[in-house]
This record gives sequence, structure tokens and C-alpha cells, in this order.
Amino acid sequence: MNHSSAHSRPVIAIAGNPNSGKTALFNAMTGSRQHVGNWPGVTVERKEGTLTRGETSALVVDLPGTYAFSSRALDEVIARNFIMHEHPDVAINVVDATNLERNLYLTLQMLEMGVPTIVALNMIDEAEELGLDIDIDELSNHLGVGVVPTAAVHGRGVEELVDLALKTANAVAGAEGLEDVEKPADAGTPSYWIDYGPILEKEIALLEQALAGVPDLCRRRSARWLAIKLLEKDADILQEIRNSANEQANTAYGKLIAELEVAAEEACARVKKAAGREAVDLIAEKRYELAAIISASVIVSRPDDAEITPTQRIDKFVLHPWLAYPIFFVVVWLMFQITFTLSEPIADALSGLFATFGTWLAGSLEAAGTPNIVIGLLVEGVVGGLGAVLEFAPPIFMLFLMISLLEDVGYMARAALLSDRLMRSVGLHGKAFIPMILGFGCNVTGILATRSLDSKRDRLISILINPLISCAARLPVYVLFATAFFESRRGLVVFSLYALGVVLAFIFAKVLSLFVEPDDEATFVLELPPYRMPRISGVLIQTWERGKEFLEKAGTVILLSVVLVWALSNLPPGVDPGSPDSLIGRIGKAIAPILAPAGFGQWQAAAALLFGVIAKELIVGTLGVLYGTTGEAGLIAAIRASWTPLAAYSFMVMALTYIPCTATIAAIRRETGSRRWTAFAVAYTLVLGWTLAVIIYQVGRLFGLA
Repeated sequence: MNHSSAHSRPVIAIAGNPNSGKTALFNAMTGSRQHVGNWPGVTVERKEGTLTRGETSALVVDLPGTYAFSSRALDEVIARNFIMHEHPDVAINVVDATNLERNLYLTLQMLEMGVPTIVALNMIDEAEELGLDIDIDELSNHLGVGVVPTAAVHGRGVEELVDLALKTANAVAGAEGLEDVEKPADAGTPSYWIDYGPILEKEIALLEQALAGVPDLCRRRSARWLAIKLLEKDADILQEIRNSANEQANTAYGKLIAELEVAAEEACARVKKAAGREAVDLIAEKRYELAAIISASVIVSRPDDAEITPTQRIDKFVLHPWLAYPIFFVVVWLMFQITFTLSEPIADALSGLFATFGTWLAGSLEAAGTPNIVIGLLVEGVVGGLGAVLEFAPPIFMLFLMISLLEDVGYMARAALLSDRLMRSVGLHGKAFIPMILGFGCNVTGILATRSLDSKRDRLISILINPLISCAARLPVYVLFATAFFESRRGLVVFSLYALGVVLAFIFAKVLSLFVEPDDEATFVLELPPYRMPRISGVLIQTWERGKEFLEKAGTVILLSVVLVWALSNLPPGVDPGSPDSLIGRIGKAIAPILAPAGFGQWQAAAALLFGVIAKELIVGTLGVLYGTTGEAGLIAAIRASWTPLAAYSFMVMALTYIPCTATIAAIRRETGSRRWTAFAVAYTLVLGWTLAVIIYQVGRLFGLA
């Protein structure tokens, strides 16, 4: 789509900083009329929704949250390219009213791009509570665009914002129609002009003159904007110039394009010689200065600087040099304790329900004269295997609830900040901790989140260590064995496994950083939102969105897999179901000797780990089928009869570290684009898992723990 007037309906883009309330505004504008897909060519999530007002409808696109429009992080590239190449009819820039100066940096970049923009001054209610009084009209005059104060989570100002967006989109569409007649569509006109000072302005003017000779590069973009991008050494723009030069090589026009890159290099060199600094730094500094000036001029009143806010009082302890890390570990430990304490009654009730249902189903089928093989498939295969997994849904949902609460309150951002020093000590950027946090929910999500990292090196290392982070799929394994052997200390045992995963990730990050060649140094920018009372509706929605993936997987992949496990445990015909002579028994017996040094040389354990490669939840489902149980209590009893506590713990460590699930392997392959790195991730985690399990069991034996 190359032209705004070609849109079949108005297109509204939503852009803004992370934590500015972008998603809340998107939800308020589109309601349930939204869907999630992927951006073309990449697997970054793309949210689209339909805005309806009477007979008018518009497509609303929620762009990835970003602090700037550079060409380094993939999220920033996607957001910028959509605005530059898809030409939305209007862009809504969501600005956090409580942090105006920081957010205006992105606003100024959007205005320089010439995109029709309106500003949603969001979280205005929180700004008012803090004592901030912002002159909306003055802000609008400074920026030259409409500004609407909003509180998206409460619906305040959303209707006014929508009206202005549709009005702006219609005006743009009408103007586009005139432009097509009166002047070429290639003409790009900057709508906002920043004075970068005499040194930079001289070079911008020279580059604009050079760009005038290559109008194809200025298609629907202003020459001034392109000149500034060249001074910033924007990688995407430079690559575009090289591609154009190659396409028209050996022509006079191609020569002009090729000379443009040389002119840009010479301009950057002259700026550095005259100012003693890189042009990109001077440009960023000027934007920040202007953002500060605008912010200071429109804030009519602010709270007394001497007055300490509640957030500052809490952060004195939460971010204290000595107290911060003990507080962090206590918070995580409490998270697991609360998870098990609150979910246990629900899990017990669900376990009893499956056991009762399995008994009733078996009796009903027998009374109806159903063949034994069908009864076995439904009772032992479906109810037993699937039930063994679904019984652990309560602790998984409770864990997601705890994580969502910590995010909504504002603590997770502090946890990421605390990690910066640790991450840098192992050779990674502080921002790399964010994919690790997301990996606690799902390693695939954590791997996809590495796209927010500017450094390719950090991205690769973060991808390779993310499988060591305990995802929610491993939690049923931990809960099962911790309940069987460490019931009074379940929270501590599970916490130790999560902590072990993080420690291993740090160790391997350090090792990999010694071998992976470093690239450009990146800066760590993280917004610390104020502490807020959690919004129950938002927390519940977030919990459901994360937890439903587990239920969807249970109803598809896991269901089919446990049926396959049951079939293999009953073949060939004539063998005792679930016996060592069955197909799955033979497979398990072939692998079991390798696992014997780790303390769990049972063929059932080997078969469970094998199917766990498909999905980690299948470890529990496979054990449920092979031990022939239909409830958690029965499975726990069977495990207690054939395992020891030491073997159980070494098995949990193996489940934590060995081969990632198939979905994670696919994500690694897709994100690295390398079969070699994917094979490395599979190989090193398998060797690591087996080695750690053997060490734990053998050392435990030496101390008499077996």
C-alpha cells in the first residue's frame, strides 16, 4: 500500500513509549473487534482492530512500543517502517502525562517524519493526582497538532480522541486527493522543523541539495528528513541508497545515488571536526533539549520538589543498594508460596473430580458393553493422561496471576533495573533481562522478546540462554515431584529450580560472551512507572491471555500426544498395557541405562523425557498414562513407590535443562536464522541436563541422601 488515499477505510496507527498506556487505548478504541497476527516477514506480534462509529469504520494498528525511531531494534524498525511505507491516515502518539519530557522525544521524531499526528496525553488522571497541571492548548501550539487529554483505562477522553482522529483522517484523505492533481505524490513536506544549530544546519542544507538530484529517494519523504537520517548514519536509509545505486549501476543517475553516501560520510566528518562530537549525538541532544523546553513551558504547576511521592518512599527501600536484592528474592519466594497455598485446594478438588469422572466413565462404558480397548483409551489415555496435566492448571494460572500483579503494581520494571548490574557482569546488556523475565511464562515468548535488543550479539546470546529459564510448562513437573517428596517445602524446592535456571543462564551468558564477537554498544533505557494499585480487570485479562495458551495446548498437542503414548503402551497386541514389553516400554528401556547414573533409570522416566521434547507438560501426562492412574493422588502414590527424593530432585533438574520443546527449537531456528546455532542449543542443553542430574545424584549418594 503506497498511498494514503488508496486505503479502503481510514487507517489509524497508535505509537508511543512502552508503559504509556498504548494497549489500554487500543482496547478502549476497538473493544473485542481485534485480532493478533504477525508483521509480514517476521514473527513479531501485530495487533489490529476495527473502530466503529456509526456507519464509519477504521482500521486501528497498535505499533510496538518504542522510545525512538532508529534502525537498531527490530521493534523500532517495524514501527517506523509502518508509518513511512504504509502511510496511515493519522497516527495517534500516546504520551505519558506523568513523564512528558521523556515521551516528547518520540513525538518530535514523528512530527519530523511529516506523518499526520494527534497526541493522546494519557494518564492525565495520574498527573492530576501528582499535582501536575499541564496547559493542553499551549502544548498543542508548541507541537502544531491536536492534543487530547485521556485516561484510557477509565475511558476518559477516548471519544474526543476518536472524533479528532477520524476528522484528521478524513481531512488527510481529502487533501491527498487534491495533491494527486496539483503536484506529484513524490513530494514530501516536513510539517515540523527543529533548528539543529549552524554546524548541523549547514550540512543538512548541502545534503538536501544533493538529494534534489535523486527524487526517487524522496518519494513521499522530505529531503530534510532524509538528510537528517544520513547524518545519523541510519542503517536502513544507507542500505536503501546502496540498493538503489546497485539497481542503476553504470548510469548517470546511479552514480548520483552512489555519490550521496560519500557526501553523507564527508558531512559527518566535517561535523565531528567542527563540533568535536558525532552528528547523531548532537541531533539527539537537540531533540532532548527541545523536549525539555516544551515540557517546562506547558507544565503550569508541579508538586513541590521537596515533597516526596509515595513511589519515591517505596523505592528508597526497593532500590536500596543493600536491601534491593534481598527484597527481590523475598518477593519471588513469596510469589511461589502464595501460588501453592492458594491453588492447592482448587488443584485437589480438580484431581478428585478427574478421579471420580474416570471411575464413573469406566463403569458406564463397561455396563454398555464397550470393548476393553476403547475403555482403556478413554479412561487411561484421555482422562488419565490429559487429567494429569490439567490438574496443574490452578498453580499455573495462580503463578501468572502473581506475575501480572507484580507487573501492574510496577515492581517488575524495578526487577529489570536491578538486573542491569548483574547482566553487565556476564557480558550482556541490562535490557536482556526482560526476555528472561518473559521466559518464565514461555520460552518462545522470551525468545521473540529479544527483538527489542539493539545488539545482535546480545540478541543471539539471550536466545541461546532463554531455554534455561523455567517456563510455565515445567511447573507441573515441579509441582508433581515436590508434592510427592517435599510437600512441606514445596515452595522452597520449586524456587530453587527457578533460581538454578537463572544462575545457569547467567553462567552460560558469560561463557558465550567470550566467544561471540561484540558489536555496537547499546544504552539501557527503562521506564520506571509509578507504583499503582493493580487494576483487577487488567490483571485478570492478562492472566487469562497467558494461561489460555496452556489450556489450548492441553486440548490439542497434549491430547493427541497422550493418546499416542497410550497406543504405544498397548502395542504390540497381546502385551500387558503399560508394560516394559510394549513399544513405549522398549523405547524407554533403550534410553534408561543412560539415565541410570542420574538416579532415574526407570523406563517410564526415559519415555516421559522423550515425549517431553514435544511439550514439557507431556512429562506428567506420559507418567500418568504409563503408571495407569486417573488422578494426582494415584500418580503421586505410584511415584513414591518407585522413586527416591534424591532421584526426584535430579529428575526435576533434568526437566529444567534438557532439550527445549519443539516450539522453542522452532523459535530459535527462526530468530537466529541458523541451523548451526539451533543444533548447538539442543546439544548443549541436553549435555548440561544429563551432567547436572548425574552430579546431583552422585554427590547426594556420597552424603547418604539416596
